[in-house]
Amino acid sequence: MSTEHILTVLRSPLISEKGARLQEQSNQYVFEVASTATKADVKAAIEQLFSVTVEAVNVVNVKGKSKSFRSRVGRRGDWRKAYVRLAAGQTIDVMARA
Repeated sequence: MSTEHILTVLRSPLISEKGARLQEQSNQYVFEVASTATKADVKAAIEQLFSVTVEAVNVVNVKGKSKSFRSRVGRRGDWRKAYVRLAAGQTIDVMARA
């Protein structure tokens, strides 16, 4: 998998309280991924980019919220996230800066 394809599959890590709890309890990390990405794509991208062993990938489609601003009603876009469980003893530093 080329670096260009990896960067189109993985959009960004999601940092939240739920994600931090998952990291501590079950060694899972949460990423925003492309809406066309499959579990196999996400697994290959994570393993190549971070040099870790992925045990499981769960992918969730998140529906966009309806929001209103003044008298106009709009809708946020739908997006996709992936929960990635790593092998025991392996970690990813999602807070690292380039």
